Amino acid sequence: MFVDRVRIHAKAGDGGDGSASFRREKFIPKGGPDGGDGGDGGDVILRADTHTDQLANLFFEPILKAKPGGRGSFRQRHGKSAPDLVIPVPIGTLIYRFPEPEPLDPFAEPTEEEPSEQPRKKGKLPDPKAEDLVADLDELGKEFIICHGGKGGLGNIHFKSSRNRAPRRFTEGTPGEEGWFLLEMRSIAFAGLVGYPNAGKSTLLRAISRAHPKVGSYAFTTRHPQVGVVDLEDYKKTTVADIPGLIEGAHENRGLGHQFLRHVMRCAYLLMVLDMGGTEARDPLDDLKALRKELELYNPELAARPWCIVANKMDMPEAAANLKRCKRKHKGITIVPVCAELGEGIPELKAFLQEKVEEQEAETVAAKKALTTQSGNGETTTVDGFTY
Repeated sequence: MFVDRVRIHAKAGDGGDGSASFRREKFIPKGGPDGGDGGDGGDVILRADTHTDQLANLFFEPILKAKPGGRGSFRQRHGKSAPDLVIPVPIGTLIYRFPEPEPLDPFAEPTEEEPSEQPRKKGKLPDPKAEDLVADLDELGKEFIICHGGKGGLGNIHFKSSRNRAPRRFTEGTPGEEGWFLLEMRSIAFAGLVGYPNAGKSTLLRAISRAHPKVGSYAFTTRHPQVGVVDLEDYKKTTVADIPGLIEGAHENRGLGHQFLRHVMRCAYLLMVLDMGGTEARDPLDDLKALRKELELYNPELAARPWCIVANKMDMPEAAANLKRCKRKHKGITIVPVCAELGEGIPELKAFLQEKVEEQEAETVAAKKALTTQSGNGETTTVDGFTY
């Protein structure tokens, strides 16, 4: 079961209460106050972990509760602070604040719904709002405290004075924070394979990387995104994500379109995989037009990203003629003909990916140099999470 969106409830630990105690020992029958402070409650922390690839663990255990702090004791013994509750999540997880669900009224009268011929829809979590985003765990080891633990209370030793030699006053620990959150995973990869179902994306990912996605001769073989590591020359590596097949109306969430399209948002480069042989009785040029339209309707930013065409299934008889038509229509777009099943054109595709990776690295270095120059002039700018 693949889970990339889950709703959780987090509760940090409460602070421990302070102690109202007095020193009582042999030959010291009336000692002063010696009550200790309470311990702090544990925080609830989400940490990006490379060994976690989905949110299934939180789907079955959506309630996160940290331990409370210990109470203070006599002889100025402070309560033990509770450990933090650290939950690993996939790299690329977005954290949104989620409204608290309305409690169910057991005494409410049931409402009679009119019968409908349409099938009953499954309950899905609503799409979060952009202003509710609180954190983006897009780097390995990045952490975010979603709920802070409560502070421990003070013992009566803090309230003694020259006028009040035996204070009985102490303070209770503060309660820990709690709230509802929506976690949404988005795959992080340099390039994303976008195409219609059964276009050969999973076979292509097997050919260029170490990933082993499921491959079948039927549509929607891939049900969830998979990321593969591609080995390049000069000991360089990059990542490519296999996005499940899109259909017309994906921007309207038809065919689980939103669940698939949001994983493309992390990809800096798009590889439009086309069935150039037309094995599904479709025109590859029409497929490309429909895919570009779906990306633009879902988010105009996706349509503006750099992309190229990967002409797959070039071993089919109709592939050569379709490739010529595609080159005439898209003269300024790079087209890489491959046959993923036979391994043809894979070295050329890897060389093209390495060229794009090196271009991105050069642009990043140039941008950081420019920011360093600006910071030397007294200007500060933040890029990629770093302030210059």
